[in-house]
Amino acid sequence: MDKEKQDSKKDIFLKWIRRIGIWGFLFFLVKGLIWLAVGYWVVK
Repeated sequence: MDKEKQDSKKDIFLKWIRRIGIWGFLFFLVKGLIWLAVGYWVVK
């Protein structure tokens, strides 16, 4: 049963990855890097 839940969560995750695609991944990656840079700049 736990394996089924884990598999279903993995399937849902993969479904979202396919839906968002590479452009969505790159968007959130760049957004995260920008926020890290802003945080670094504020602390510095």
